[in-house]
Amino acid sequence: MALDRQQVIDEALHLLDDEGLDSLSLRTLAARLGVQAPTLYWHIGSKAELLDALADAIMDDAIGRVPASLAHDDWADWLLAALVALRAAMLRRRDGARIVSGARTALRRADFSETAMSTLVGHGIELQRARLLVLAGERFTVGYVLEEQAPVDSGQQAPDVAELQRRFPVMFQAIGEYFAADRSSDDLYRDAARLVLGFPPHA
Repeated sequence: MALDRQQVIDEALHLLDDEGLDSLSLRTLAARLGVQAPTLYWHIGSKAELLDALADAIMDDAIGRVPASLAHDDWADWLLAALVALRAAMLRRRDGARIVSGARTALRRADFSETAMSTLVGHGIELQRARLLVLAGERFTVGYVLEEQAPVDSGQQAPDVAELQRRFPVMFQAIGEYFAADRSSDDLYRDAARLVLGFPPHA
């Protein structure tokens, strides 16, 4: 069967999930596909083009999960749901936030922004406020996931919990109280996003 561009992108996503962004190369990808590296250039001209294609694939996933906007929807809830979809799409891929944040000529993130802005404007939000809300929401979400996906050194010794509690008592209490109320890391993201965007806290 002849190799096509979608097969190359799909295998690159598998390689990304298996080994991470730092191990992604056209040579490694070619070996996984059982072809010579020059063969890939018929479909992907450079590593930069490959990374943009991966960013577009991640954003395709995000856009596909954005809820449809209905006339009676609360626009703030809709925007938060769209950002939740963006976070989930990046988390589904190893180093997903690094891929999306590093894309330079990929346009699917711009499609996401355009959809979000036009939805807010359609709900009566002034154009520049809509732009700033979407920009702040996207950048907060990408940065948030960058921290969530930051590599952990398995050889590093875990900090002593008692020492952490002694040194950071207020922080320790706040974290304990928050998660004691049966909240999850997903709840934490949503609550933080609401605060950043100036939305009322969830009831």
